[in-house]
Amino acid sequence: MRILVVEDEPTLCTQLVQAISAAGHTVEGAGDGREAHYLGEVEDFDAVVLDLGLPVLDGLSVLRRWRAAGRNMPVLILTARSAWQEKVAGMDAGADDYLAKPFHMEELLARLRALLRRAGPHGSAEWQCGSIWLDTRQARVLVDGEPLALTGHEFKLLSLLMQRKGEVLSRTELSEHIYPQDGDRDSNTIEVFVGRLRKKLPEGSIETVRGLGYRLVDPGARA
Repeated sequence: MRILVVEDEPTLCTQLVQAISAAGHTVEGAGDGREAHYLGEVEDFDAVVLDLGLPVLDGLSVLRRWRAAGRNMPVLILTARSAWQEKVAGMDAGADDYLAKPFHMEELLARLRALLRRAGPHGSAEWQCGSIWLDTRQARVLVDGEPLALTGHEFKLLSLLMQRKGEVLSRTELSEHIYPQDGDRDSNTIEVFVGRLRKKLPEGSIETVRGLGYRLVDPGARA
């Protein structure tokens, strides 16, 4: 999943990016409202963690502009504990949930997981395709009940393939979800990661659709 973190306090922003990345997501950070608004308009994110007290352009204005432009990704707003008016205004502006500062990182991650589940086609934090089982809460994968060791990039790639099981995903689309920055993206490296995953997953789990990309299937369903 690709997550946008918008927080102007450098230490907290770093903590959020590190924690959400450690949960298996690809994360981009923004330190002011103008940058956040731009990223939310030109990039596709699965969810946003948005602080309301931002410089240049406040969080409420950013959120209102996104919603007015038809950007409907789930948004979790961060507010000061005493500012109940901000919570109400944020929900009215189109926020999906809020969390008051200070907060425990585990609670933020749990709320983020809930938003992603509600927004996606999966009603559970546990996804399955044949003998492959992925737990988004603990960032772990089992194959036939046995733990599977994956690198961070391999886990992110498999997560997206599992999320959109049966759909053909282009190399560019896969690359955009693995790498947070434009300069890091190289669709050619996707072939390397797909090759590594194929060696670890049941044979036939990842199909190549010539000229289009890849899709995850249950090879047992064809038997």
